[in-house]
Amino acid sequence: MSKEYRAHFRCSAGCGETYPLDEVVYKCKKCGELLEVQHDMEALRERSAAEWKSLFDSRVGTTRWPYGSGVWGKKEFVCPEIDNENIVSMYEGNTNLFWAKRFGAMLGMKDLWVKMCGNSHTGSFKDLGMTVLVSMVNEMMRRGVRLDAVACASTGDTSAALAAYCAYAGIPSIVFLPSNKISTAQLVQPMANNAIVLSLDTDFDGCMRVVREITKNNTIYLANSMNSLRIEGQKSISVEMLQQFDWEVPDVVVIPGGNLGNVSALAKGFSMMLELGMIERRPRIVLAQAERANPLYRSYLKGYSDFEPIVPGKTLASAIQIGDPVSVRKAIAALKEYDGIVEQASEEELADAAALADRTGLYACPHTGVALAVLVKLVERGVIPRDARTIVISTAHGLKFSEFKVGYHQGTIDGVKGTYANRPIELPPDVDRVLEVLAKELVGRKKA
Repeated sequence: MSKEYRAHFRCSAGCGETYPLDEVVYKCKKCGELLEVQHDMEALRERSAAEWKSLFDSRVGTTRWPYGSGVWGKKEFVCPEIDNENIVSMYEGNTNLFWAKRFGAMLGMKDLWVKMCGNSHTGSFKDLGMTVLVSMVNEMMRRGVRLDAVACASTGDTSAALAAYCAYAGIPSIVFLPSNKISTAQLVQPMANNAIVLSLDTDFDGCMRVVREITKNNTIYLANSMNSLRIEGQKSISVEMLQQFDWEVPDVVVIPGGNLGNVSALAKGFSMMLELGMIERRPRIVLAQAERANPLYRSYLKGYSDFEPIVPGKTLASAIQIGDPVSVRKAIAALKEYDGIVEQASEEELADAAALADRTGLYACPHTGVALAVLVKLVERGVIPRDARTIVISTAHGLKFSEFKVGYHQGTIDGVKGTYANRPIELPPDVDRVLEVLAKELVGRKKA
């Protein structure tokens, strides 16, 4: 079915250069800018908007390979030329929209939702892009292209996704991690999936410089988000959210950002549906950054007149502790097109927001905490209307950051008071004493 559709790389700066998707190339050879995947929109328009919606809806949850995946159920929009037998998928995507009823009520919002992208195989939204990239690597190897391994620099989630998908396909993987800057769970994941794990005494940006050098010989394939195949999988979030709302467009989407591929992916998904007549308007996109790793926020304050990389400070939101994001140009273009806002959150703000959300049934990672803290700020300032249908993108599962949770509730995080800390109550095994404490505690915790 998808063989009639085509896609290729093209220069994102518009210089006209194009390359086939099975070529080992990450930047335009003419001008040096990042590439993007361009689809044959004329061919895609041969199906009506209603037909596309019906087709995608019919595939949700199917066992017909590979269309039950939240990504590959939209294969024609993602990477149409890969043979289905070469697709490497764990049926990623199709993650739930959590109606944040109680958290929203605290803000006076009735239509607040959290897109639980961390409810995925490796516990983060990175699975959505990695299934596409590793599938293309598998296809290229089947076509006779020499590729010895796939490599990435990572703050934890990218490396977990790469290692898992490569292990599934039987392809060697190499991950570069900054020493002592990621959670134990994130370190263990690529180790368990038999990746070559290299822990470097630097930050993410230093790891990124190394991996770009070692992939220059084209026999080790680069898996970071400067490789625009990743963006094609991540943009499926936009389509999936609309499916879950019977194809109604939300008013606002809030997303945390570090290397910034995710915000351009989000916008690309909406733009593709807009061009095909599947939707009639754009949502507003809000990008949330940690205050200690906020280069785009600083640029936003100056109207994007310039952008200067920074050396990021240590932040609880370790996955977005990035000072020189590779996808900044595409992110700025997306934000301009989508009436975008960039806002930041302090360490205490993000930690408290995650803890408050947890009290309403979530188990938020610190990066989701950044997005929730930014949401609170913008609602309180009246920038986001309280009656707006708003979706917060949760990028990872909180279980990957249990050290962060323990530190918060035990009061051991420097500079964070822990407004909503909930420490265990140490008691002797005395029933009367237990009942006495419970009576006191239950009074304070009655449902509002």
